[in-house]
Amino acid sequence: MVKVSFNNVLAHKDPKKDEETSETPSLLENRDPEVAVPVRHRSQAWCWCMCLGLGLMLAGIVVGGAYLYRYFVFQEGEVFFCGVDYREEDYMPRYRTLKENIRILPDSDVELINVPVPEFADGDPADIVHDFHIRLTAYLDLVLNKCYVIPLNTSVVMPPRNFLELIINIKAGTYLPQSYLIHEQMIVTDRIENVDQLGFFISRLCRGKDTFKLQRREFPDGIQKREAAECHKIRHFENNFVVETTICEQ
Repeated sequence: MVKVSFNNVLAHKDPKKDEETSETPSLLENRDPEVAVPVRHRSQAWCWCMCLGLGLMLAGIVVGGAYLYRYFVFQEGEVFFCGVDYREEDYMPRYRTLKENIRILPDSDVELINVPVPEFADGDPADIVHDFHIRLTAYLDLVLNKCYVIPLNTSVVMPPRNFLELIINIKAGTYLPQSYLIHEQMIVTDRIENVDQLGFFISRLCRGKDTFKLQRREFPDGIQKREAAECHKIRHFENNFVVETTICEQ
């Protein structure tokens, strides 16, 4: 009989593979555990840098947006310092100068005017509000600390957008072109007890002050009668000419 035997392939081991297999655990076992730490640190550092960059970017957007908001909001309420040279009468060769601080709010249809103490003592300093939305004008005489309200005279007061355009056109210079003076006279009538009904801007101007209604006095052929009544004058401009508003007690 002939005995035939087969080698067990699965049982046969390659010595090279055994050596590689045997070396693998030893390499893992002998590896320094701190070798992997720098990789983890670099990953965390990269994440922190990215978060910091995003935070700075968002902060820049917020700050820039706030700046633009303030710029465009306050541009509408920009205060202009303007002046006008005018003659009181046609025959007078000498010009006088009237200066004002003007703030125009076109979206609210409001003009806010401050008249400083005049150089020639020919009028009282005053704060003036022209509210085209409710069609009223208010004068706060800063000498008397009294407020006077009258219906808006659109033939004298230029609308806010037109007035703003006029100011922008002459913004490069200090003074308006030489102008002239017109007169209007008002009579104090009734006392106003509740200023809250006069709109936001006028009520803010007159709150806490004695407030009265005014009535415009008309004279035929432009003749101005001189009265013995106590009167105060406010010179101002919200057009291309100067207006002298005389307010008299009855």
